[in-house]
Amino acid sequence: MEGIPFITVEGPIGIGKTSLAKAISERFQFALLKEIVDENPFLGKFYANIEEWSFQTEMFFLCNRYKQLGDINEHYLSQNKPVVADYHIMKNLIFAQRTLNEQEYKKYLDIYRILTKDMPKPNVIIYLNSSLDTLLERIKLRGRAVEKNISPLYLEQLSLDYEQAMIQFEHDHPDIPVLRFSGDDLDFVNKDTDLQLIMDQLSATLSKGSVQP
Repeated sequence: MEGIPFITVEGPIGIGKTSLAKAISERFQFALLKEIVDENPFLGKFYANIEEWSFQTEMFFLCNRYKQLGDINEHYLSQNKPVVADYHIMKNLIFAQRTLNEQEYKKYLDIYRILTKDMPKPNVIIYLNSSLDTLLERIKLRGRAVEKNISPLYLEQLSLDYEQAMIQFEHDHPDIPVLRFSGDDLDFVNKDTDLQLIMDQLSATLSKGSVQP
């Protein structure tokens, strides 16, 4: 990698993105950027009726992530301070392509391209994925009220969409390292050895750049 570390943790709902991003922030003393989830007033309605509330939900997330990334660039990255985030802005398109109709998606894509044109780009991606059973179990354990109506079929398709998006990302950005980890094989929340494995691989990746962790 090159430049100031800007790490993003990505993967489908329930995979543990925020938990891992927090752990990385604490281990390396990087600034932490967390996506706004519970504050989205449309999210509960979205999970109950995706077709009805998808555009409002996706626009809320896009506008808030745009503001967050602008702030993180101004206060941290532009001042040579490393950042770890629990999302990558590209996730907007993963969700929007699945939930919006053709006309809505065209409008959304136009807005997305305008807003993301000058956004800071992460230079390390940590990609987490797992089986549907693991995702459902972790969503159940964390007990978020807004997620109680998530359809297993929607979640399964979302996981497949993530995998295709990451394959395309690696093809389009061969210069950006993508570290892949399976939630079926690793429990980095409850097992220190699993967390250390991730930290070791991340540290090795960071050490190849001009900034040491």
